[in-house]
Amino acid sequence: QTILCLPRSFEYSQKNAVLVPVAVLGVGGMLVYWLRSRPKIKTIEMGDGWWGSGERPLKGKEDESIRPFKIETSDKEIEDLHCRLEQARYTPPLEGAAFHYGFNSSYLRKVVAYWRNQFDWRKQVEVLNKYPHFQTTIEGIDIHFIHVKPSYVPHGRAVQPLLMVHGWPGSFYEFYKIIPLLTEPARHNLNEGDVVFEVICPSIPGYGFSEAPHQKGFDTIATARIFHKLMNRLGFKEYYLQGGDWGSRIITNMAQMLPQSVKGLHLNFVFVRRQGLRRMISVMLGAYVPWLVGLTREDVRRMYPFIQKNIYELLRESGYLHIQATKPDTAGCGLNDSPVGLAAYILEKFSTWTDKSFLHKDDGGLESKYSLDELLTNVMIYWVTSSIVSSMRFYKENISKDPGLTADARVGVDVPTGIAAFPQELVHTPRAWAKEIFKNIITYSYMPHGGHFAAFEEPKLLAQDIMRFVRKVEQL
Repeated sequence: QTILCLPRSFEYSQKNAVLVPVAVLGVGGMLVYWLRSRPKIKTIEMGDGWWGSGERPLKGKEDESIRPFKIETSDKEIEDLHCRLEQARYTPPLEGAAFHYGFNSSYLRKVVAYWRNQFDWRKQVEVLNKYPHFQTTIEGIDIHFIHVKPSYVPHGRAVQPLLMVHGWPGSFYEFYKIIPLLTEPARHNLNEGDVVFEVICPSIPGYGFSEAPHQKGFDTIATARIFHKLMNRLGFKEYYLQGGDWGSRIITNMAQMLPQSVKGLHLNFVFVRRQGLRRMISVMLGAYVPWLVGLTREDVRRMYPFIQKNIYELLRESGYLHIQATKPDTAGCGLNDSPVGLAAYILEKFSTWTDKSFLHKDDGGLESKYSLDELLTNVMIYWVTSSIVSSMRFYKENISKDPGLTADARVGVDVPTGIAAFPQELVHTPRAWAKEIFKNIITYSYMPHGGHFAAFEEPKLLAQDIMRFVRKVEQL
């Protein structure tokens, strides 16, 4: 009987010898097909760049050291400023013009008088230096940043690195009110037990104390790459990002470039480029049947009447953009030479971009949200660094190209995203539109008040929203 079973067992072993490899190949083939058929996450090519003066050196590694930096001033600098302020010429405003024609020159005289006689730049330099400043050389230019760590971290709590990026005509100084709320939440009644940050605020190259690019073509993608290199140089492998204005687009590019490094993306301004028939239908139906196109009642309240809020008001507020996107150096010459002209040009934006109704006020409503010391400190950062022209060039480098042909045009954002929609922002982007680009929106908040300069205007509101977003991401 044993002898009779031998051929049968031999037959089974032969079958197994055939079936097992076939099964393995079949399962392996299905796995390969599944892996290849899964939608791939598109990314922006990181690439490399050189923005220093002249040709890139052929030999020698770039100095990657991180150097302490301190803002300084001198008697000569202050004397020159005072001399220019004293010699300013003014054109009388039209009667009843308020801020409808731009910065009202009657109020400008008051601002300049305060600047000349009461503003203490030396004191403000001390305020600026209260946080640790650094510089490091990346792609041939010196990058300035502040890096603030929490003074105390409760046992067992993780500290989250957060890169915050400003826009125009702001600066790293915009974040001075929000930094302590994020790094020391317990001291400001924001301690909800689980979120503490160390904050890194760089100056965009060409703004403030970051060296201006010496070559053409420096755009948000180049900035994104440089800021990734900065975070890597600081020893971070994963980090959160936050920004508005240009900062929003820069950090969006960072998330498109290296999604594996970005734990989460928090925006208080959303760039949405895609238009077309679908958007047109959404606009037409939104006022009547918003639910049909994914809009909420609050979206409708903020967006309509559409022509007035999204075309007329935007045209009124964006004349500067056309100048800076075409011939920035021409207008920049005057602004770089005249502190009064520079202040009028910059502070007018802090008026109507903070609240559109400030247009009707003779003082532009500026001191209802900010102090003159705060406003003039931001202006002084542009003045003492002669950076207004290079900051304006950023528009030409980014807007003079066909938006549909840029590297980031058709790349979505897959990292967790939080959006804080402030009611006085220049344009409102509904969640239904934002999710066409941002595929993983974790939080979308209709903020109760505030405008374009969120961290500067409403630091506590913004800090709370950032914390809520990060808390949810950490729980995923």
